[in-house]
Amino acid sequence: MKKRIYVCHTFYNVYVTLLKEWNLTGEDRGEADIALSTISTDFSGLKERLEESGVFEKVFILEEKKDSAFPELAKYKKSYHNILRHLLNRILYTKKLARREEPYMTVDFKQYRDVYVYCDSDPIGYYLNYKHIYYHAMEDGLDCLKYLDGAHYDNRGHFRLKALLSSWNVIFIQNGYGKYCLDMEINDLSCLRHTCPKYKVVPRKPLELALNSEQKRMMLDIFMEDAERFLQELGEKASGDCILFLTQPHPQSEEARRQICHDIIRDYCQGYHVVIKPHPRDLIDYEKLRPDCTVIKGKFPVEVLNFIEGVRFKKVISIATTALDTIDFAEEKINLGDTFWDKYEDPENHNWRSV
Repeated sequence: MKKRIYVCHTFYNVYVTLLKEWNLTGEDRGEADIALSTISTDFSGLKERLEESGVFEKVFILEEKKDSAFPELAKYKKSYHNILRHLLNRILYTKKLARREEPYMTVDFKQYRDVYVYCDSDPIGYYLNYKHIYYHAMEDGLDCLKYLDGAHYDNRGHFRLKALLSSWNVIFIQNGYGKYCLDMEINDLSCLRHTCPKYKVVPRKPLELALNSEQKRMMLDIFMEDAERFLQELGEKASGDCILFLTQPHPQSEEARRQICHDIIRDYCQGYHVVIKPHPRDLIDYEKLRPDCTVIKGKFPVEVLNFIEGVRFKKVISIATTALDTIDFAEEKINLGDTFWDKYEDPENHNWRSV
């Protein structure tokens, strides 16, 4: 039996996986595989760079499918006021989605002693529970449950009953409530409104601080296609008298995201040169949108910038992201909060904290 595999859905997931692997000691280090799920992220080039790094024995591409790929399932996602009818739909949806995902699950997870999954709300969670495969859940983003506790939000109304059914594997609820979920790693329990008995606190910052210079450089080489060129170009801009704006793939409307960019630069960045770091899933062409700004190319988690000596910004600005908590290269960090989105879209689309 092989030791472990990590199923990653984002670049940040890969970042945390590297931190975990490099903090292992002795013979445990280097005996892991990693699977990159393409369900929501284009990992272009990352597979090859991970293979070249030698950190993992095997690097897989996992082509999970969104449930929209199976239109026949749409009728089972309808919500009904009648709780029995609603739960019957949930039971059918849970099993049918897992069965339809099976041909795309090209990794034999049963051969691993430990399976780590960062986003078990995706089909992988349904599949593992359907196949009775135990796994460890991982928070998808740093303290992400602070902003969106998907387990409670997706199951508002009769939550305790639904959680009980999930513990019996009748339906499935993510983030520690599934029968075959052993535990769920989170960074900080104190910031969460709801707790789950399976939550396991593993702070991320100590893992970062434990990296040596060789590992930090390897982190850059893994996430950047041309690290040397990137360091040279960024060094010329990030000299301490600039503002870094971190975009997000939210709201869904690209027009709204474009307007957000214009408004933030107008209201918060006057008198400074602006460097824009697009989120890996934000596909807007910011060089075209704001030719007066410097746009960081490449897809990588912003935390990687902590490992570049000499990078310093006057301010870092973003909206409702916990990534700011990990940044060490700014004099001031401004988190505008999810209410900032209210004038750009229906607040119901991001009013998660009330759940």
